[in-house]
Amino acid sequence: MLNQFNGLAPAAAEEALLACCASPGWAARVAAGRPYPTPADLVVSGVAAFDDLTWPDLESVLAAHPRIGQRPTGDSAEAAWSRQEQAGVRGAAQELAAVNRAYEERFGHLFLIFASGQSADEILAAARGRLRNDDDTERTVVRGELRKIVELRLERLVSA
Repeated sequence: MLNQFNGLAPAAAEEALLACCASPGWAARVAAGRPYPTPADLVVSGVAAFDDLTWPDLESVLAAHPRIGQRPTGDSAEAAWSRQEQAGVRGAAQELAAVNRAYEERFGHLFLIFASGQSADEILAAARGRLRNDDDTERTVVRGELRKIVELRLERLVSA
């Protein structure tokens, strides 16, 4: 899959990367770094580009994510990955909707967590705990959670 990714036209590579991180500037930067010798090189480059994103960039990325607990629709890679990542949250829709509302009122953006492998109870506990964070602390947490999602999705991009 890495060879296929490396061989894509620039616009197609950027489109594929947007499923990993919905920042056009990030996608352009990572696509411009091709060809990548190994999947690990792609991940390292993608994470380095992610680390350079500003908070306004991250707010745009956040806006592209579905709310936790809301089943993403569509047949895009991003929607499929979101459904897979949120597999553990089934059955807690009302509680997640309530914590999402409280979080959005508190911080002004959706609650985001690296949900892969986490149960609904673990996600709810994390969300409730994060509601106590100050804005700067929460921005740091959000950046870390997004970073983990981007890293996982880059790995999936070239291993699918």
